[in-house]
Amino acid sequence: MELRVLDIENAVSELKEFHAGLHRFFMTKTRYVAGQALQYSQGLLFGSERKNMTNMELTVPDSDHQALQHFLSNSQWDEEGVITEIQERISELIGNPAHGSLHFDESGFLKDGAHSVGTKRQYCGRFGKVDNCQVGVFLGYAVHSYRALMDKRIYLPRSWAEDPVRREHCGVPAEVTFKTKAELALDMLSKVEERGVPFAWVGMDCFYGQQPWLLEQLESEEIIYIADIPNDTRVWRNSPKVEVPERKGKRGPQPWRERVVEGESEPIKVRELAKEIPEVEKERIFLRDTERKELWCNLVCLRVYPVRDELPGPESWLIIRWDDNGEVKYQLSNSPANTKIKRLAEMSCSRYWIERAFEDAKGELGMADYEVRGWLGWHHHMTMVLLAMLFLLILHLKWKGKAPLLTIQDVREILEVVLPRKVVTNEELLKMIERKHKARESARKSHHKRNSKPG
Repeated sequence: MELRVLDIENAVSELKEFHAGLHRFFMTKTRYVAGQALQYSQGLLFGSERKNMTNMELTVPDSDHQALQHFLSNSQWDEEGVITEIQERISELIGNPAHGSLHFDESGFLKDGAHSVGTKRQYCGRFGKVDNCQVGVFLGYAVHSYRALMDKRIYLPRSWAEDPVRREHCGVPAEVTFKTKAELALDMLSKVEERGVPFAWVGMDCFYGQQPWLLEQLESEEIIYIADIPNDTRVWRNSPKVEVPERKGKRGPQPWRERVVEGESEPIKVRELAKEIPEVEKERIFLRDTERKELWCNLVCLRVYPVRDELPGPESWLIIRWDDNGEVKYQLSNSPANTKIKRLAEMSCSRYWIERAFEDAKGELGMADYEVRGWLGWHHHMTMVLLAMLFLLILHLKWKGKAPLLTIQDVREILEVVLPRKVVTNEELLKMIERKHKARESARKSHHKRNSKPG
């Protein structure tokens, strides 16, 4: 390893220079909040404690809880400008038109009560169950093992979108209307296309992969996708004949909708199709290196016609992957018919790196540790997490040539050691405890007041 003490000592000045290049985004009509932006980034890069503003005040030099709270929840700094800068920098660092991929994914954030923006009982993929939570839809970028998240949207359920009282309480902008998660994902995709982010395909999990209208939209724009699908998805191996049936009898309206001709073969569930494939037809494909061993899989790629509204959809690739851990995965892709199996395997495996990007964001940067309720606070926190993720990527790329086995976690741990820490006096500590007690008492009174209202 050729990484030296001077390299890591320079990380502090590099973080400051990184933020100095962003100062224009943190100027408002009344305040200049670039200092708080740097402090918030430092707080996200510190240790394993929850990365909330209380802990930031304890660890980040010159930080103040009230100033950080204002920065996150009230200050009107240029969040979209920061997102644009993140996307441009990711494009410069790892953008690749041949191997880069964009990915739709979401994450749930458990919340107590019903007052945080967008909170309701809904499916929380992070925990695999329905619970009281917020849901964020994210757009990630991956090329080989390099990955980063580059945009975000909070999902606002219809019950929230159509409730003017709750919207006003949480500061939801007037122009925000109800959109499905898939519509939010397409919004983000349109933005990165406008900004020229280079990519070769779009990946998505089962939730998005089983929405035909979304796939049709991507097909109409000639965007290559690879979509995870449930194992009960039905496909035809050969396209059945379809026709508009003749009217039976003289009564009733004239049929106009196409149907599969009687006597044609029935579609088959992909899990049943997988059972029919002999072992000799499965190709052994290398996936990636891990710390312990190489990972391989068995792969079969078939041309099929997925069922769409009980009719055959466009001819597509069905990718069936048997991982060595026993898991079987199914995916559909509109990649051209002459696509090589190694290319389809590369596409198939790219989602793993976006899952790792979420692990980076949650485990290293406190993505889920925020304690804000409003629209602005949620978006500001997530923007700062994505910004901190970009800085980790910059250092990772810079140092990896000197330390080939370096990980994102290693980079974050180095920063935890070299970044300056705040020295808290006893008086400051008592003031923090007093403020926390006042907040608890206020929350307790508010809780009792809500529960005492007559039903």
